[in-house]
Amino acid sequence: MARASQLLLHHSRKTSLTQTSRNYISKRVSSYRPLISDSRVNSLFLRGQVVQARPFSSGADLPPHQEIGMPSLSPTMTEGNIAKWLKKEGDKVAPGEVLCEVETDKATVEMESMEEGYLAKIIHGDGAKEIKVGEIIAVTVEEEEDIAKFKDYKAPTSSASDAPAEPKSQPEPTESEEKAASKAPEANATRAEEASHSGDRVFSSPVAKKLAEDNSVPLSSIRGTGPDGLILKADIEDYLAKGAKDSTPAPGLGYVDLPNTQIRKVTANRLLQSKQTIPHYYLTVDTRVDKLIKLRSQLNPLQDTSGGKKISINDLVIKAAALALRKVPECNSSWMDDFIRQYHNVNINVAVQTDHGLFVPVVRDADKKGLATIADEVKQLAQKAKDNSLKPEDYEGGTFTVSNLGGPFGIKQFCAIVNPPQSAILAIGSAEKRVVPGADSQFEVGSFMSATLSCDHRVIDGAIGAEWLKAFKSYIENPASMLL
Repeated sequence: MARASQLLLHHSRKTSLTQTSRNYISKRVSSYRPLISDSRVNSLFLRGQVVQARPFSSGADLPPHQEIGMPSLSPTMTEGNIAKWLKKEGDKVAPGEVLCEVETDKATVEMESMEEGYLAKIIHGDGAKEIKVGEIIAVTVEEEEDIAKFKDYKAPTSSASDAPAEPKSQPEPTESEEKAASKAPEANATRAEEASHSGDRVFSSPVAKKLAEDNSVPLSSIRGTGPDGLILKADIEDYLAKGAKDSTPAPGLGYVDLPNTQIRKVTANRLLQSKQTIPHYYLTVDTRVDKLIKLRSQLNPLQDTSGGKKISINDLVIKAAALALRKVPECNSSWMDDFIRQYHNVNINVAVQTDHGLFVPVVRDADKKGLATIADEVKQLAQKAKDNSLKPEDYEGGTFTVSNLGGPFGIKQFCAIVNPPQSAILAIGSAEKRVVPGADSQFEVGSFMSATLSCDHRVIDGAIGAEWLKAFKSYIENPASMLL
């Protein structure tokens, strides 16, 4: 009986403690509920991509609001431009309405709103350039009467909010101290460079930072000469003086400086990176295209009858390249440092030159599509590239690239630069007639086209590249086999 009483008492205490814990947890959750409801995150839909905007921070004198950041619309995008705003401050925005057009490294993309509200403040207006991904471009509010409160709103700097607190034991030098420091002999240059660029942070004095910002000088490109590699005002002035000297034209030489578009700068950086980091090698083969030209002449009347697009030589090249990749999948791969990634999908990027720059829209699963479908897709994508209206899904996800300078420009042969993270690109030259030996010791005229494969030697060995070109040549010279 006593044992039963003890068990009952123990159970009663346990139940009481459990109930007390539940009550405590319930109170804690209730106390956080207002914070949870206040931390809603606004989102924007950008042509198939959802980009999170910053949740509002309820300041003492500001009503609830949402800070919209510059979105990342492609894997290579680090900054973007505002082409133009289609909404102005004070306008009401509804889900699906276009807010502005963003110029990325690939195309101009419309940015759509997914939530209802009012555009209270535009931080970066029409034509704003080189806005870092994540940097605030606009502010929206839920209530119309809150718009006026953001008239003088200034976006917080990312460096102030993201950077850790600086140690107070080392105050930054003044301009007079900089002069004294700049006159002192340089310490070890390597040590100074490592110190001023430790990790992803760059240390500079306030005067140097302000001078760099005013002259659009990237601090990451400066080697500091101050204590522990600190970037001083004199370092920025030396950089500006050197740059001005290097960019000064010869006397009497006429010139015009053309501003680089976002896509031009990104293309330049990626191609430079490709040539510097990828061990290129090149394989060239001449393919006889008489049968290919004959097949095209037979298929195009059928296309005209059905209302389809005419099939070009380049469409046949894309199909042959895709089938060759399916036969030699080692060329449909990427270098990933610790491993090689081999793709199951054969997605062919097609180089298209436009007034806006070089675009490479993608034909997905080209090995599984018919020639009529490929011809239609290529022409649609080329037109969208010329109109600067490509969406991210129109150019992302390619596994191999074809560049043709033969048909449009008559280039006989050239070597293209590999488009990372791909490991190969095919350069197509123009077809030309040649006299070749024929049957019965006779000579005949044949049409030949040059094809050069640029390969990443880390992924594709020479024999593998040669095997792929052999397969490609077989499809080109026997085009009926592509229809099987």
